[in-house]
Amino acid sequence: MPVLRSARATSAGGVVHRQTDAGIEIVIVHRRRPVLWALPKGTPNAGETLEETALRETREETGLEVAMEAPISSIRYFFIRGSTRFHKTVHFFLMRPIGGALDLHDAEFDEVRWAPATEALALLTHATERSVLEQAMDMIGSVESGATA
Repeated sequence: MPVLRSARATSAGGVVHRQTDAGIEIVIVHRRRPVLWALPKGTPNAGETLEETALRETREETGLEVAMEAPISSIRYFFIRGSTRFHKTVHFFLMRPIGGALDLHDAEFDEVRWAPATEALALLTHATERSVLEQAMDMIGSVESGATA
C-alpha cells in the first residue's frame, strides 16, 4: 500500500438564518452527485481572512449578501484525495441575509433553499455540520430571548 503524504486544508462558511412566522429558517445547499446537503463554505483566496472567506463563499454559493454576526465553532475531519491525506478545518460563522437572492447562486450546487431549522438538521449530510447548526440554533435562541452570551 502506498504511503500517503499529509497536508492541511482550511475552509470557512456560514449558517445563514432568518425569522419567519413559522420559525427560524436556515439556508442549505444541495448537490445531486455525489448527493450532499450542506452549509455553504469554501477555501480562502490568497490574503483573505477567515471572515472574508466565509462572507464571499456564502455569497457565491447562496446568492445572498450576508452580514457576519458571530463565530460559531470549527469542525475538523480527514479526507483522501489522490495520494494525499488532508486534515481539514472548517470555521463557521453565524450570518443574517441583507440582500441578494437565492436564484443568484453559483453553479457549484444544484439547489439552494431556505429550510425550517428542524428540516435543515434532518437533511444535512454530515454530523459535524449538524453539530454546528445545533450550536447556531442555541446562539439564535439566546439572542431572541434577550439573553447574553
